Amino acid sequence: MSEIRWEAPFCGEGSACFRIGTDSAGNAYIAISGAEDRYLTDTREALRTLIRDIKAGKADHLL
Repeated sequence: MSEIRWEAPFCGEGSACFRIGTDSAGNAYIAISGAEDRYLTDTREALRTLIRDIKAGKADHLL
């Protein structure tokens, strides 16, 4: 497995922080900050779409 490079945490108001990571094989990962050993993985585009929807308020209950 490739090493995951984690971005800085993204924190919503009054909610948990999460982090996005990528590896050299083009996979994307999302994890709660501080628990990067337990993550979800998908394509970069799928996670990018999820984050855009959250930021747009379409899924703010996930934060």
